[in-house]
Amino acid sequence: MLLVRQLRLALGSSQQAAFVAAQKRLGVSPGQVAFAGVARLSVDARRTPPVLVYSVALALADPAAEPALAGRPGVVRLERPPAGLLPLKTPARRLMHRPVVCGLGPAGLFCALALARQGYRPLVLERGPALDGPGGRVRAVEAFLAGGPLNPNANIQFGEGGAGTFSDGKLTTRIGDALCGLVTDTLLAHGAPPEIAWQQRPHIGTDLLRGVILSMRKELEALGGQVLFDTALTGLVQKNNRLAGVNTTAGPLPCEALVLAVGHSARDTFAMLAQSGLPLCCKPFSVGVRAEHLQTEIDKGLYHGAAGHPGLPPGEYQLSRRLSSFGGRCVYTFCMCPGGQVVPAASETGGVVTNGMSLHARSGPNANAAVVVSVDGADFGGDAMRAIGFQRGLEQAAFVAGGGGYAAPAETLGSFLDGCGRLELGRVTPSYARGVRAASLGGLLGDGLSGALRAGLRAFGRMLPGYDAPDTVLTGPETRTSSPVRIPRNSDTLEAEALPGLYPCGEGAGYAGGIVSAAVDGLRAARAILAGWQPASGGE
Repeated sequence: MLLVRQLRLALGSSQQAAFVAAQKRLGVSPGQVAFAGVARLSVDARRTPPVLVYSVALALADPAAEPALAGRPGVVRLERPPAGLLPLKTPARRLMHRPVVCGLGPAGLFCALALARQGYRPLVLERGPALDGPGGRVRAVEAFLAGGPLNPNANIQFGEGGAGTFSDGKLTTRIGDALCGLVTDTLLAHGAPPEIAWQQRPHIGTDLLRGVILSMRKELEALGGQVLFDTALTGLVQKNNRLAGVNTTAGPLPCEALVLAVGHSARDTFAMLAQSGLPLCCKPFSVGVRAEHLQTEIDKGLYHGAAGHPGLPPGEYQLSRRLSSFGGRCVYTFCMCPGGQVVPAASETGGVVTNGMSLHARSGPNANAAVVVSVDGADFGGDAMRAIGFQRGLEQAAFVAGGGGYAAPAETLGSFLDGCGRLELGRVTPSYARGVRAASLGGLLGDGLSGALRAGLRAFGRMLPGYDAPDTVLTGPETRTSSPVRIPRNSDTLEAEALPGLYPCGEGAGYAGGIVSAAVDGLRAARAILAGWQPASGGE
């Protein structure tokens, strides 16, 4: 496939006009083209009138002809390097028992499916319920959003699909691993929208992602894998300095290979690991708030005079500023959800956590994104459990500030910049389902973090016109941007340095950040097991 970039067309030009322009630049006829799609569409509003800037993904009927065209100005070939999972030689050791995968988020699901495809029949532990059914995760989340009680094991963080299920389904990643292609192919095979294969900022949407996850789980089970829902990991069994089994809420299980893919919010699991003597490192993460604007105002700031044009997608932004006056902390936007909503993402009773979610259409009136400040091990003396305690303390203080009942503390941006603690609503109606209550977010975050956040928001207002509008709604806290924990592992075998047989992977173990990177790390863990062990024989 070829990517033809920087196709500058008049405002109002159609996708078809962009396809014709791409063919002209390549010097090919329509009959030579097997496929064309819009990879990216932006607006250059620096001049009057504004112009549309297209990037078109285009595949020729004869792929062998593509390399000769890739050197033309603005044309690159999208080549996907082969991603091999199978070992070069058969491992000498054989598993006595099925491998166990703990967690059915992106890392655990992709790992388990890869193992199942090679005949390893993995056993998956998922502390939460399945997505579907009367007692399923979707029903539990919907009930909580409607004002019901929090289920600590069935919420926006926990259950089949992991935290990414109730998000925007973003597939953007900065990693260049060849396994990214395998992730995309698997998602497509299970019903993801076809445009994720070529869009530069692909997303699935939480509504469509649920069906993809269910389809992947059904393939896993059809291949002999088994998922134990509502079953949590409670302990590790060690023998001769190796993993020999696990303890679970359903009883003990023998195993020599455990993939730990628990996600960034499994705090009780992290505590169990620390009590078992497993070293945990404190890694950088970030905390802050959700900033909510009208989507039309974000479009104006990005597209200027072209805002509102029917051919333009909802505007997306990504902003950052490093602040030397605040010890070099970085303030940045994260997980931007066009046309989305702010959602209650608590997983512990008595705490408030926010996150963002969009459906595939991204058609809601508001845009939201996390605006967060970086913290790291130096803030917590390198103690991972202290970092978790810091997160928990913010969430519990937010619960109190919201008045209980999982309402969230909120403040309009003008008030936050002035340190007033008021919620002076204007054009933006808060979308947080459990309701919001006026509170001082500066008092919640403390002087250092709130000062950095104020400086960052002022800078973002200069970068994106209207971003610092006084009636922008800030809802807090956003504390689960990534795991504060990293479990050290061997770079070759991917086993925990302190316990062979344990394979920490994904976001919770500190090796990923997002759906694709977590899925890739799950595939890496599967590859390590394939290279180290033959599958168990018989029905073990």
